[in-house]
Order: sequence, then C-alpha cells, then structure tokens
Amino acid sequence: MWGDTMTLTQASPSLSVEIRASYELDRTLGNGEVIGKLQISWNELLDHGDKPFELSFPPIRSITPSLTLKVTVVHACDNQDGAIFDSLVDCKIARETDAGHARYAKYMTSKKVSHLNDALRHFQLVLDRCPVDHPDHAAALTNLAWARLRGYIQNDLQDIDTTTSFFREALALRPQGHPDHILSLYHLIFALNWRYSREPTAVFILECLQLCCKLLPLCPEGTYLCSIGVDSAVDYVIGECNNIPIGACDEGIHLRRVVLEFRPLGHQRRPFTLTTLALALKARFRDCGSIDDLEESIQLGREAVSLCPEGHSVRGTCLNNLAFSLQSRFDHQGKSHDLDEVIFMHEEALRLRPVGHKKRDISLGNLGGALRTRFNKHGDVDDIKRAVSLFREALTLHPPGHPRRDTTLNNLALALKERYDKLHVIEDLNEAIDLYRKSLLLKRLDHPGRHSTLNNLGSALCSRFTRTRKNEDVEEAIRLCQESLAALPLLHPDRHYSYFRIREAYISRYQVQHKPADLSLAMENFRLASRHPTQGFPNRLVDAYNWTVAAEHHGDGSALEAYSTFFELLDAHLGTRSSTTSRREAAAGFHYARSLPVDAASCAIRSDNLRRAVELAEQGRGQQWSLASRLKTPVEDLESGHPHLARKFLELSKRISNAAQGSAAITDRAAADRAATEYRRLTMQWDAAVAEIRNLQAFSRFLLPPSYTELQAAARYGPVIIFVASKNSCSAIIVPTSGEPHNVPFPSITRAYMEDLKDRFARAILQASKMGLKQQRNDLIVLLREVWNNIMLPVVNLLEHTLELKRQSRIWLCPTAAFTSIPLHAAHPFRTKADRSGKEPCLEDLYICSYTPTLSALIRSRQMMKKRRVPPSFVAVGQGQPGGGNGKELLAVDSELELVNKLVPATANRSTVSGVAATRAGALEALEQNTWVHLACHGKQDHKQPYDSHFVMKDVPLTLLDIMEKDIPHAEFAFLSACHTAVGDKETPDEVIHLAAGLQFSGFKSVVGTLWEVNDAVANHVVKAFYENMVKKLGDGEFMDCTKAAWALNRATHAVKSEVPLEQRMVFIHIGV
Repeated sequence: MWGDTMTLTQASPSLSVEIRASYELDRTLGNGEVIGKLQISWNELLDHGDKPFELSFPPIRSITPSLTLKVTVVHACDNQDGAIFDSLVDCKIARETDAGHARYAKYMTSKKVSHLNDALRHFQLVLDRCPVDHPDHAAALTNLAWARLRGYIQNDLQDIDTTTSFFREALALRPQGHPDHILSLYHLIFALNWRYSREPTAVFILECLQLCCKLLPLCPEGTYLCSIGVDSAVDYVIGECNNIPIGACDEGIHLRRVVLEFRPLGHQRRPFTLTTLALALKARFRDCGSIDDLEESIQLGREAVSLCPEGHSVRGTCLNNLAFSLQSRFDHQGKSHDLDEVIFMHEEALRLRPVGHKKRDISLGNLGGALRTRFNKHGDVDDIKRAVSLFREALTLHPPGHPRRDTTLNNLALALKERYDKLHVIEDLNEAIDLYRKSLLLKRLDHPGRHSTLNNLGSALCSRFTRTRKNEDVEEAIRLCQESLAALPLLHPDRHYSYFRIREAYISRYQVQHKPADLSLAMENFRLASRHPTQGFPNRLVDAYNWTVAAEHHGDGSALEAYSTFFELLDAHLGTRSSTTSRREAAAGFHYARSLPVDAASCAIRSDNLRRAVELAEQGRGQQWSLASRLKTPVEDLESGHPHLARKFLELSKRISNAAQGSAAITDRAAADRAATEYRRLTMQWDAAVAEIRNLQAFSRFLLPPSYTELQAAARYGPVIIFVASKNSCSAIIVPTSGEPHNVPFPSITRAYMEDLKDRFARAILQASKMGLKQQRNDLIVLLREVWNNIMLPVVNLLEHTLELKRQSRIWLCPTAAFTSIPLHAAHPFRTKADRSGKEPCLEDLYICSYTPTLSALIRSRQMMKKRRVPPSFVAVGQGQPGGGNGKELLAVDSELELVNKLVPATANRSTVSGVAATRAGALEALEQNTWVHLACHGKQDHKQPYDSHFVMKDVPLTLLDIMEKDIPHAEFAFLSACHTAVGDKETPDEVIHLAAGLQFSGFKSVVGTLWEVNDAVANHVVKAFYENMVKKLGDGEFMDCTKAAWALNRATHAVKSEVPLEQRMVFIHIGV
C-alpha cells in the first residue's frame, strides 16, 4: 500500500526535497527529524516512468532509512485556495519541536551540554503548549524524556526519576492498541534498565521483567523495534535475574520462556536464548534442588549445541554450558556416561580455543576439573596427570594481579593433592599446601569461595600430619575447617564438604593421639555429611559408606546407624531412576559397597542384636526387587477401609510402572532425559500419596523397610535360615515361626574360604558332567561333606534340639554373598551311622528344602496366594531348535512336553507352545495367560548384564527384563527345565537377580529352577517323577497344589537316584511357597 502523495510543479530545473521522519506511528509532532536530502533533475525523475524506485540514506540511530517513490505525470491541477500544504498542527509547536530535534542532533555529535540544555528548553516549551488533553501530549512527553535520558546516560543529567515518570505517563496515554504503545513500552524498559545499572534495586528490574513480557509478543522478528535494540534490552533484563532473589529468578525464567517462544527455529538468537534459559534453570536447581530443572536445562543445552555447528561463533560457549549442566547431574546422580560426555565437550571447546584465544584459560580449567572428577571416580592416573598439566598452563595465563589467579592456584593445588594421594610423592603435597596459602591470601574474608580454600588447605595439612606427625599441621587443619563451617549457612550445599574435611582432621588426630572425643566428633560429622539435605545422593552415599568403614574399624557404636543410613540413601537414590536397568547401573556405581548388607548383619550379630541383623540383611538385599515391588504391593487392606486412597495409590503406581517400562526402550539421550523428568514428577506424587497413607494409624509402616516382627511372617510354615558371609564373620541366622531369632556361628569359615569353596564346586560340577552315570563323583562328594560338616550340621543341630523341628518339615534357605553359589540343599555327610544301622541322613532326608531370594519375596508370594479367581490352566512351552545359533539342538524337548501333558490332570486347560510358535512373543503370552507353566529350553545367565539373562526362543531371546515387566497376579507355578535359571549375578550376589527370581517377582508363587547346565536327556526322569508326585492323591476334579512343589521335588530327586547322576539331581531347586 502506498503512503503519502505529494503534488509538485515544474517551476525549477530540478527537484530538491528535505526528507524528515518521525519515530512515532501516530500524529507527527512538528516535521520530524531530518534523515536526508534529495536533489534530482526532472528528467532523471521522469526516466523512472511509473515504476517505483528506492532511495537510501545514511544510518541514523543504527538504522538505515529508505524511501520508495513513484512518479506520475498529471495535468492542470488547480488548488481553489492556492495552498499546497495545510498545516496539521500549530505552527509554533512544530517550530519548537523542530528546533529541539536540531539541538538534540547537535548534542549527540558534539556532546556539548549547552546543546542538550537548548534541546530540553525547546521540548519543554512544546510540552507546556500540549496540556494533558492535547492529542500531542504523549509525543511531547516522549521527546523531552528521550533527550533527558540521553543526558543521563552521558552523565550530563542526574535526575532519572522525572525522566521515567514522563515515559510512564506517555505509556498510560498510549494503551494497548494505540499505534505507539509498543514504542512507549520499549522507551520505559530502556530507561529502567539504565536506572537499574546505576542503582541496582530489585524493584526496577522486576518492573522491567513485567514490561518485557508485555512487549515481546507485540514485537516479532523483522519489526523496526527489534532492529533498534529490543533484543539487547531484553537480554540485559534476563541477564540481571541471576542477581536477584529466587522468587524474582522464577519470573526471570518465565521471561526467558516468553523470549524463546518468539525466537523459533531458524532465528539467529535462538541458541543464545536456549543457553540463558538453561543456565537459569541450572541455577534454580542449585538453589532449590528440583531435578526437573536440571533435566530441562540439559535438554535446552543439547538443542543449543545442535544449532551451533562447527565454525559457529558461540559453539564453544554452548558446549561449556551444556557440560556444566551434565556435570551437575553427575554430581547429583553419579551417571558415568554424563561425566564422559562432559569431558568430551570440554575437549572440543578447548580445541576451538587454541593458544592465544582470549578464553583458552577458561577451557583449560573446565577440562582439568572434569578430568579430576573422573580420576576420583575411576582412579586412572593419566587423568590426574593431564589435569595438573592443564592447570599449570592456565596459571601461566593468570599472572599476579589477574582476577582469577586465586581460583587457578586452588585448582592446581587440588590436582597436586589428589596426585599425591595416589602416588605419595611428598613434593606434590608440599607444593599444594604452598599454592593453597597463596590462593587464600588473595581471597577477602567475604569471598564466596574462601570456605572452599580453607577446607582444601585443611585437608592437605591433614595429609602431611599423617605423613610427618607434626601436631601444628592437624591443629591448623581443624581451625581452618571450623572457620569454613562458621562462614556457611546451615543449608548451604558446601557444608557437606566442610563436614567431610573436619571429620578427616578429627580422624587423623584420633589415629595418633587416641582421644575418644576426636572419634566421637568424627562420627558426628559423618552423620551430618551423609544427611545433609542439599547435597546429591552419590556424595552422601560415599559419606555413609565411609562412615560404616570408619565405625567398624574403630569399634564405634554408630556402625549400625551408618549401615541403615547407607541403605536408606541407596533406596532413595535408586528411586530416582525410571527403569530397572538404570537402577542397576546406579547401584553398580557403588560396587565397593556390595558386601554392606552382610557386613551390616554381621555387625548386628556381633552386637547381640539379632532382630536388627535380620532387618538390615533384608533392607540391604534385593534393592532391585524391593524398589519394583513397591509398585506391585497388594493394598487390599487399604481398599477395604480407605478406597479413595487405595485407588489413588494404585493409579500412581500403574503410571510409574508404565513410565518405567517406556523409558527402558528409549535410546535417544534427549528423549531419555524427558522420560526421566516425567518419571520423577510421578514419583513425587507417589511419595505424597504414600505419606498420606502412612498418616493413618493402621498404616504407619506402609511400604517402609519391614521390621523383624513383619519379616517373621516368612517363617509361618517353617523356619527361614539366612546365611551371612561377611569379611568380619560367617554365620547363619535362623528365623523361627515364633520367638527370637537364633545365631549359628561358623567359626572355621571365612569369606575367603567361601569364595574358594564356590570355585571348587564349579570345577567339580564341570568334571562330573563329563563322567558316566555309574562313575563315583568323589570331588563333589568331598565338597558336599564339607558343606554338611562346616555349615549345615550346626544349623540342623539347632533345628532339631533347640527348635525341636520335626523331620520332613519345611525349611527355607536364604543365602547371601558367596553362599548363593553353594548348593546348600544338597549338603550330605556321606557316612554310615556310628552304630552301623544305616547311613546318616542328609539335609533333604531330614527336611523339605526351599529357597527364597529374600524374606519379603516369600511373604509377598504368600499374600498373593488367594482362592483362585480364574480356572487353572497349564501350558508347556518348549524350544528344542533355537534360532540364530543360540545353542545346540535339545533332542528331548518334544518328548518332555508330551510327557508333561500326559501327567497333568485333565481338569486343567492344557496347551502346548513349541516349534515355530515358541517365539519371544509366544512365550510371553503363554506366561501371561496361564496359571501353571512348564518351560523346556536353553536358559542362559548373563553375568555382565543380568537383566539380559534369558530363555532361548525361536526368534529372539525372552529376557529377564521382559519377564520382570509383566505383572501376572494369577500365576501360580513355573517349572524351568532350562540351564542356569536360579543362578545370581556374580558381581552383585546379594541382588539375587536370576530368571527364577524374576518369575517369582512377576507373580509366580512357586518356581522350580536350575543352578547349572541341565542334561535334557536325564532331566526327563526328574520331570516325570516330579509331576507324578504332584498328582498323587488328587481326587476327581481336583488340580495340583503349588505349595506341594517343594515336597514333590524332594521326592522326585530321591526316586531317580539310580537313573540320574548326583550333579543332575542337585541342579533342581525350589523357590517360593
């Protein structure tokens, strides 16, 4: 659409026009500011014909003005009154306004205050002639305020209050919808920004925040205001949000989100906006601890990096900022892949900043710090050596007088101290102490990082005290750490490190001077550090673990509390993970603490607190199952009295379970981060629901680690024997049906002996598998006799003589640590009675043995044993010809399936899945749809990734993770005629992660599994005898009872002695009810 039309006459040989413009869209006050002059001959003008053409002028206010003209020749045009222009405004107002603009233009070039004063006088006269009801009052206010603001910026005018009041009044006269509303918003923001820069009072920046939120939606990309500086004004506002209180910071984050909405993909400032929002969220995480803020910060950082390819000017900055967010998540959650990614990003950033780059020192420090962190986690000396080298280079770039020299001194000292701890070169330690002292001298008393240097110097002095025994070093160390604590608020995250350092000093002094008070103070600081709420779980877990080690080593009475604290923290830490595998990965980060469950039980035993020993053994074992079982805990009691709460709990549990299952299949890092954020949001709601339930009197311990009284329910139908193999002692705890637990010490057994016994069994079983049926298994017999004499005989003596347990009673074995690899059920004296009246009975002659992964697992299975709600159904699943080269052909599978179907009563709805139908999907469907399952195939245990342990099917394996993700409450019994189905994880034996336990977790109450490779040719004998015993004495219309499976297996292994070799009879075990 064309603008104004001017009619010109050919009274002179050329056209000469002065071009003026107003920065307001409404009525122009005066003739506007001169932006250029046009002088052109008529012929030149007419040569353009009737086509439009553009004229450009020199820049003004950072804008290059242009004018589009179109020429049309017209004939005689009489103006009746002879006037070409009619003035639209009062001539005096126009002249004063033009004069003001002229003087203002001279002031901007000459910087003479006299020109400013002249401009202000002219603009004030205009304002005086334009009262409040005058249509040009807002324009007069704006002209005067803008000139005053420029004077304030140039320090030629001190009064800013009057200036901002003029802009406010002009804005009030130009409400939303007015053509100059946007310009007035910008003017006021610009003025308030300048005021805040000189007088940093929160009220001014808060008003700017609110105004920016109004301005941005009205000012899209490409508009005039965007080009003259709205972006920079808004960036200034959001940048200052980091310096104001957290409430205002929330508003700053809101503003950043608004900015991001108006900087879509393709906008050149989108990476910058993503980065500023990511940094703000990371800062709020630091202050408030919401992991969702950190996860979003990482997502935004990833997008910013993706928008800055190689060669982009801000790629290095975006890489560093994303690395900082990932480092924070590593500090909070301990994910190793986060730390590796941090180092990768800092390395790339350093490559982008070669020698001579003004920011090279920053990248040197960032990479050095990340390498230090990885060294402390994994102990690779190359990492710490490289860190020292990087920090030395950074120090050369920070000579005396450089503002960051103190930080670099401290960083280099840290790296040298850590290298000393690994290599014990005293020169490294002495240099570190000297550097710390130099750094401390450069920090004022109110320096925010002073407490950190105090702690670090104290730590180095403690190390030297340990080496040299010079008292002055440890005394100074304690004083420095006390000074550090005094400088920090109670909830400051860094108090955690101060607790760590001061306890280090107390322990050092105690080890030399042996004063009990020092030991007590050290334990108290362990307690404070491990329970400091603003520190992430990984660091607190390390503190709790070190607490257990120190308390045990020094015989302090806080050891049991330390163990409990560790288990509680680990439970909470694993609860932040949204999938089973990610929980195991998190637990694997604390591989050094694998023995803690049995060490805790041993500690309680040595303290004569057997009830607590049972509780701690249970609390520390089976973390994977206990966390997952939270989502599958029966809530019938809650439903009967509080149905609303029960529904709420069940719904949240289902949503968490679905979120966990969904996240397990995500491979994209950004998508996984988003899934983890959603999972944590749901767990927060779940925690709140549980807290509400626990407020009810009858549910005060709802889902809490069970007490001994609760755990004793596992022994309702027979005693449970927990086998404890600790570095401090080995013993068994017998939990009877009623009364107090009993301890059975094994004084001749050590953990090293158990490890050796486990290896000897593995060799003996392998050797036996190569022997003929009639050959004597001498090595195996010797080992089973050892198990009887050293382990099971003392247990049997207590069962018989103290508990007076009748023969053929049920007992449950609950092995821990190295005991999980020993066939305890097969313990046998292999000798004749003293009176030669016969052979001495073995364990399975005396009792019906079952296993249970944990006491809670057995209790849970019993709770789910209800009157059948669905008719019994039986499926036999067999795969004798696995696909993909996943094992040799099993020739006896088909005959085994046929045998089983013949023996199972017709009252069951029997079916068979085999051959091409026995796929992963087919087997899963069979598990879900039937109450009884018989599975004949290859089973393989994956020791590196236990959740990948699997049954081999025709297409792809049926994994433990597949099974665990299914909830099959109606399931009753499974017979796993496959290899290695009841063998745990070698790395984490106390996690009892195996295929049989996975089925039990999914809902099967009673499971028969195998400990090692099964010979399918002889397995048929055991299978036949088992099912024959299961169907004995069944009446018409009756079906098998899964609680008789242990008895049936016991009878079966006795019945096939002449047909099945010893190692193949021992291989089958019963788990569950």
